[in-house]
Parts: sequence; C-alpha cells; structure tokens
Amino acid sequence: MSNRREAPKRGTVIERVELRIFSYRMENVKHGIDLPGAVSNRTRLAVRIDTKDGSRGEYIGGNDTMFGQARLTAKALIGYGALERELFYENIKRDLRKTDRMGVGVFDNALWDLAGKRVGLSVSELLGGSRGRLPAYASTWHGGEGGGLDTPEHYSEFAEECYELGYRAFKVHGWKDDNPRREADNVLMLGKRVGDRMALMLDPGCHLRTFADALLVGRACDEANFYWYEDPYSDGGLSNHAHRKLKQMLKTPLLIGEHVRGLEAMANLLIAEATDFVRADPDFDMGITGVMKIAHLAEALGLDVELHAPGPAQRACMSAIRNSNFYEVSMVGPSRGCFTGDFYTCGYSDALDAIGKDGCVAVPEGPGLGVQYDWGFIEKQTLEVYEHRLDG
Repeated sequence: MSNRREAPKRGTVIERVELRIFSYRMENVKHGIDLPGAVSNRTRLAVRIDTKDGSRGEYIGGNDTMFGQARLTAKALIGYGALERELFYENIKRDLRKTDRMGVGVFDNALWDLAGKRVGLSVSELLGGSRGRLPAYASTWHGGEGGGLDTPEHYSEFAEECYELGYRAFKVHGWKDDNPRREADNVLMLGKRVGDRMALMLDPGCHLRTFADALLVGRACDEANFYWYEDPYSDGGLSNHAHRKLKQMLKTPLLIGEHVRGLEAMANLLIAEATDFVRADPDFDMGITGVMKIAHLAEALGLDVELHAPGPAQRACMSAIRNSNFYEVSMVGPSRGCFTGDFYTCGYSDALDAIGKDGCVAVPEGPGLGVQYDWGFIEKQTLEVYEHRLDG
C-alpha cells in the first residue's frame, strides 16, 4: 500500500488478522421462507484484528459470498495502524476496484470496535451518537406455500402480532412466484388491517418480473398509503432510468440502493433522482466508515438514510445519524426462525421478540461495539480459517 505519510505509532500497528467463515443452524426457515419444521444453515464471517500492544477488534457479519474479497482485505490490513481507517478505506477501495468491495466492511467494523476499546468508549460515542433507543420495524421472511406467511391473511395476522409486541412499523418481503396481483392484494389488505397504526413498507426483493408489474403493485402501495416501496423488480435494483420513471408515476416513496455499492455509485443514484430514501449497510458498503459517508451525502441532499439489516454496527451508526427513521429487525416470521444467529454471550439479540414495549431497540453502551461473542461456538462451527501476521 502507498500514500502513508508516516509510520503508525508502534503500539497501534496491526500484527495479526484472523478471518473465519462459519455456519450455524436456522430452524423454521428454508430458502428465505418462514416454514415451520424446516431446518437450514447460514454462513457468516468472523474477524479478529490484533495490534502489537495487545488491543483487539472483533466483528461478525457478512456472508460467504464475500469470502474471496475478505481474504484479500485481511492480508492487506497487516502493517497498517489500527486507527488508519480513512487511509485504509482509500487504498483498499482502489485495490479492489474490479470488485464490489463487499469484503471490506467486516474489517472496517472490527477496526471501529478496536478503536472504541482502546479508549474505553462505545462506537456510538466515537461517532457522536446521542440516541440510546432506536424505533424498529419488523421485516418479514418471504412468503411460501405451506409456510407461516402463505396468504395475505397470514401477513396481516403477523402484522397484528408484531404490533402487540411493540412494533409500529412493518415491512413485507412477499412471494417469489411472479404473481403481482397477489402482492397487490397483500398490500391492500395490510393497509386496511393495520395502516392506521403502523408504518408499512414493501420489499419484493427484485422478484417482480417487469416494469408493468412494479407499477401495478406500486399503485396498490399508493392506495394503501405505504411508507416506502423498495427494490421492486428484476433489474436487480440497478437501473437509475427505470426507477426515476417509476418514481415519477407513483406517490409512494421509493427506497432503492441495497444493491448499489459504495459512496460514488450511491451519489450517481441520487443525482439521477432514482430514489427517495437512501440505503446503507456497514457490512456491504465498506463498513461504518462507508456508511457514515453515505449518511452525510444523504443529509447534504436533504434525504433520509435507512440502514439495511440488523446488528451492533447498524445500531451504532443509527445512533449518530439524525436523518434515519427505523431500525430493521430482519428476517422475522410467526414461526420464529432466527436470521441473525445466537452467538453472543452478553444478552444482545436481534430476534423478533427482542424489542421493548416502546417499539425500540437499545444501542449497546459498552466499549467498542458493546457486544461479546461466543468464540467457542464460532470456532466449533468454523468451515475455513485464514490468519495473517506481520512477521509472515
């Protein structure tokens, strides 16, 4: 790596980086569908970063699709100062310019955890955060035949259940079967059942086949007064032109950007007026460093940024972002299949039932990201491990 003006302070030099990919069991879930009795597995990345003076940063997130880029990032970190996040962001962004850079975020998040632990402050405090509790929305699994969310009636019943738990916002991931009329019927029923009590969102996950299908479902969102309409159809959430056209023809605000990677690409999306809300994810968008850049871009344009997926990094970021409305508790369903995994030893949870009666989740207050991981469990579930050291 180049552009380092001077060597980092000796104690802060990164001398060891460990990257693991591990898998854990999910019950009552299969192929992203709430399915009672089903069993499936999810893979995640686990990172530990150590400095010469004994400081450590830790983070668990991402998924196995990031592993190739994560291996390159792990090796590249060796020899940097643990506090040189901006320099590393600049250099690794250039070095991985032929990729989407999704393998970087887990390391940047671990560097923030390390920085907080070095000074005894939470990442929320380092970012200037002032919010201790964050309003949350329940974000469902996809629907499927024979599952807990197989009809519009079951979605509405689950929304009522979430309301009783304390949620005041609810997002639907619908079916994957190319049936826009059923999606529209689901939207309209939800609006009638809970629209006067909950902010409602729809995310087809790019499963609607055509622009016409997206428009049909979007007009149902208009009628039901939905809060936002997210990544509707099979362009993959990438077409500035198509989403600008859709935005012009609907009154429901669009949330596009989950599949648009990084600050500059997000700026292009916003300048093209292809979305109303902005999306950011510390696992996907080059870490907490990347998310805060996107949040400030959105703020400068007078727009709100909504963080994708749950986790301690998302909570820390949102605590310091004025222009953000809801924390996503995903993926959830009536069968209680847990997406996020139970690998914490500190009581932290992003399960459906983990919110307070006020509809909020707490921002961890401990040093760094404020969570402790069950490394014994993670090591037992490890599929692959890579370790890099300063001495070779």
